[in-house]
Amino acid sequence: MMLIYSKEREAGLPREQVTELMNAHWSVMQEATSKGILLGAEPLGPTTTATTVRVQNGKAMITDGPFAETKEQLAGYYMLECKNLDEALDWAAKIPTGCKGAEGCIEVRPLPGLPVREGEMDCAAAVNA
Repeated sequence: MMLIYSKEREAGLPREQVTELMNAHWSVMQEATSKGILLGAEPLGPTTTATTVRVQNGKAMITDGPFAETKEQLAGYYMLECKNLDEALDWAAKIPTGCKGAEGCIEVRPLPGLPVREGEMDCAAAVNA
């Protein structure tokens, strides 16, 4: 999974830059689709639309806003089925990060899948059975 972090700016981007960024994202998605490795990609709404839920002593505490105050905010993600870390890093280098107004970074993390409970078949095996 490629997590896109970008520095949010209130003013956002000029229309031309938005179009340029959208085209760059479409290019990456089309290439990944043509190679059969795109599992998903989606932008996230601004942090002003976030709601955070924390459970303390069994009670849900709900707060408007993001989980933490940081310089870069999670802006979106790509899920690509890469063979190894090197391939994932090559793809991450293609993903634009200026989505929220300023350059950011891509965090690459493996998706190990859900653990299988003893005595149960995992979801992938059940679908392929």
